[in-house]
Amino acid sequence: MIKDFEFFHGVVFARILHGTQRLLSVKPFQSASNASYVVNDTIGIYIKYSAKRMTPWHFTFKKEHQEEIELMKSSFKNVFLVLVCNDDGVVCLSYSELKEIFDNQHDPIEWISATRHKREMYSVKGSNGELDFKIGQNDFPEKIFAGQSQCSNQSENTIKPGLL
Repeated sequence: MIKDFEFFHGVVFARILHGTQRLLSVKPFQSASNASYVVNDTIGIYIKYSAKRMTPWHFTFKKEHQEEIELMKSSFKNVFLVLVCNDDGVVCLSYSELKEIFDNQHDPIEWISATRHKREMYSVKGSNGELDFKIGQNDFPEKIFAGQSQCSNQSENTIKPGLL
């Protein structure tokens, strides 16, 4: 039987694989969690999903989830939170965007809500604030690679089977 997290995390990896033309490596982050990964040895991603069918999608964060994101940030310059909103789309937040809706005090349980109406972008708010801009559903996966330069050799940019 396919576990829910395997299904929803698969969406993230499929979008990364098919949405970029880059050499990729993906491995679990050093923790025991099944939510955090390292892409190309330099980018941390933390995945949460909501199986709720319609907007708004809610994501619960325990204190240990936020601590794991902080641990990733201490290890990598670029860390992203990736929220899978059932079959509607994916919201990708940079660490700095995440800090606009979560403060540095990690309460036992906090939350994020993503809302999207037809033909609109996602509005995102959390326990400690709200983004004053919207997130496009097409921002992911390129957003996580925006700060990296691409190799000039096209063959090096090609995703090679077996590396994901």
